[in-house]
Amino acid sequence: MGDKTHTHPGAAGRATAADRPTSVRNVVLVGHSGAGKTTLVEALALTAGAVNRAGRVEDGGCVSDYDEMEHRQHRSVQLSLVPVAWDGIKINLLDTPGYADFVGELRAGLRAADAALFVVSASDGVDGSTRMVWEECAAVGMPRAIVITHLESARADFEEMTRICAEAFGGDDPDAVLPLYLPLRGPQAPDGHAPVTGLIGLLSQRLFDYASGERKESEPDEDRLPLIDEARGLLIEGIISESEDETLMERYLGGEPVDVKTLVEDLERAVARGAFFPVLAAAPAAEGARQGLGTVELLELVTRGFPTPLEREAPRVTTPEGAARELRMCDPDESLVAEVVKTSSDPYVGRISLVRVFSGTLRADQTVHVSGHGLADRGHEDHDVDERIGALSTPFGKQQRPVTHVIAGDLACVAKLSRAETGDTLSAKDDPLLMAPWEMPDPLLPLAIQAHSKPDEDKLSQGLARLVAEDPTMRLEQNQDTHQVVLWCLGEAHADVALERLRSRYGVQVDVVPHRVSLRETFGNRAAGRGRHVKQSGGHGQYAICEIEVEPLPGGSGIEFVDKVVGGAVPRQFIPSVEKGVRAQAAKGVAAGHPLIDVRITLLDGKAHSVDSSDAAFQTAGALALREAAAGARIHLLEPVAEVGVLVGDDYVGAVMSDLSGRRGKVLGTEQTNGGRTLIRAEVPEIEIGRYAVDLRSLSHGTARFDRRYARHEPMPAQIAERLREEVRTAS
Repeated sequence: MGDKTHTHPGAAGRATAADRPTSVRNVVLVGHSGAGKTTLVEALALTAGAVNRAGRVEDGGCVSDYDEMEHRQHRSVQLSLVPVAWDGIKINLLDTPGYADFVGELRAGLRAADAALFVVSASDGVDGSTRMVWEECAAVGMPRAIVITHLESARADFEEMTRICAEAFGGDDPDAVLPLYLPLRGPQAPDGHAPVTGLIGLLSQRLFDYASGERKESEPDEDRLPLIDEARGLLIEGIISESEDETLMERYLGGEPVDVKTLVEDLERAVARGAFFPVLAAAPAAEGARQGLGTVELLELVTRGFPTPLEREAPRVTTPEGAARELRMCDPDESLVAEVVKTSSDPYVGRISLVRVFSGTLRADQTVHVSGHGLADRGHEDHDVDERIGALSTPFGKQQRPVTHVIAGDLACVAKLSRAETGDTLSAKDDPLLMAPWEMPDPLLPLAIQAHSKPDEDKLSQGLARLVAEDPTMRLEQNQDTHQVVLWCLGEAHADVALERLRSRYGVQVDVVPHRVSLRETFGNRAAGRGRHVKQSGGHGQYAICEIEVEPLPGGSGIEFVDKVVGGAVPRQFIPSVEKGVRAQAAKGVAAGHPLIDVRITLLDGKAHSVDSSDAAFQTAGALALREAAAGARIHLLEPVAEVGVLVGDDYVGAVMSDLSGRRGKVLGTEQTNGGRTLIRAEVPEIEIGRYAVDLRSLSHGTARFDRRYARHEPMPAQIAERLREEVRTAS
């Protein structure tokens, strides 16, 4: 890699549809927010000749981060695809957001890609969330390379950052993380900073000078070669240790010279199978220049070292009924299996689906089967429908370049798939298939909303349905207890984007209101009540009297109704009416308007009238009796308690446990896990963890994650219960 001289912008800078899987590379760019992923994508597009020297496409738009919201927020908030061509290879560059709130877009990019470029800022280093994504890629064997950016920073130190990357990403084998090139600095500026103007190839021992704005190759000065000897030796040993030729190391240690071509071929094979992780440097082109530093080397690495879609393991596929189905790996002539990795809406075109084709060939105007399963808990209904797709295109900035078909291994955009949602499978109409959805983080930050006005209320339901269809990391809840509409998000930035999309895309203005948890009520002691409903107003009157006793039960018991009437004081046909009235009142609550639970209600006695008693009268009497019993009893307010599991780095265990205790949490235990992390199990009142998704991220510097599930309701402390009751009284 890096041994060829390039004086042209690739064989074809503008990528269209690929003609065979071997001519495709799908690469996702990963890194923390501000590391320079989007800038790097635009630099690669410029070098490949896909954009002009101002980094723009013909309509004046950027190739990435072209969304108006991204411009306002000055950061990526969604996955974007930028296809370029280099030496006859189509490279699908998948630019992902680095901010933790948009990890769903990152996961979609990982699903669609076959290799990853980890972008690391020389001035900021490697953060905890980037390490976690590296571990996820390692778990599935995804090939990776590292790109160090921001070399223009006064604090930038390429060698030190390479060492940090080897420590962070190398695990048990730091020698598998080594640089392929060393940066060369130009003359020192008046401020004392010497800019990086070129690279020297450690294998080829050639100098690549970018000072003029175009890559120029030359022989390095003799005095430079000793400076790279140590790094070159380490690189050669690292490559040989991963070589499939087991005799190569023995020959090398014996003093036998190893041909550079052999080393490059072994390097490419090791990178493609995820056994070696090269480190490269990159910087955007100066204004008016045609090539950014290191961009040619990166494009060579991608085309020659990263795997083709044929080298990716075939995804697990079943029929919609669950029967396993075997497919040939990435075969354009096989049955169609494609997946919607992203859904977005365009005000002019309508819904646009970004699709990765794993098998078969997708053609424009084809009728396909759309299967969506497994996300019903997030507001995505299971469905199996046939749909006729619209036009196929490859995106570039705001443009969509039409194509007639998309083969296995490639990505493209599909227009007018009205039913397909993110994560859905597209397959042949006569051979419906289903891919298992990829793992998505649970949204754990609640956002309670209500329509701003009556016109907004009419559009709210449809707008929310479209919003959730686009983003499977968002969950829509219609809470029957609190009567609130709740959008569950991953964080505050995720919530802000959701509100902005509702307003700008779907024309729905909403107000954010305080989120309420589902409280319950119960009796704190035994109490009795008498319900008397007697009315005479001409014709048939209403007559029903019943006497009940209420006693508390253990948590989780629900409501028991017991009939102990003797002597027919309440006729048998009206006893179910009393129970119905009691249960209806319990559902409404007896003190603060929250459902009553965990009590036994015993019907002891009553009176009836031969003419005026009725089902409705005894229902009313039952409700009145329960209210009277509550008036003479201690009513406890019950709050939901969640079982929480927090996975956190060992350095933050003490801080997290202290924080949980401050939230009235009870730590149940800890468990050591791999990677220097600890799993903390605790029970915490839900009212205390409404913003825990935000607070935990701040507490752990973005390195911790948690899950939660409902455990039970239990009595709320008296002072907190009284405060809530006071709020209810004030509101009413």
